[in-house]
Amino acid sequence: MEENQLVVINDDGTEIVMEILFTFDNEEYDKKYVLYVDPNDESGQVFVSSYTEEGELFNIEDEQEWEMIEEVFQAFVLKHEEETH
Repeated sequence: MEENQLVVINDDGTEIVMEILFTFDNEEYDKKYVLYVDPNDESGQVFVSSYTEEGELFNIEDEQEWEMIEEVFQAFVLKHEEETH
């Protein structure tokens, strides 16, 4: 498996290979986060999970945590746009 990929298992047991956009750590929440996309989905939907060193993924349910993640994602998008122009 390539380093920039992860496998997500849906509720029905289907495995989907996802492409990792980036990961980051946050000391305030003491968590690691991964942002990823389904390369076969043309909608461009970005998924976010917190994760453990063992590779377990967890949903984000806290509104303030979502706000922090959105800020980090926006900074990522801006940086990426600057690098490509």
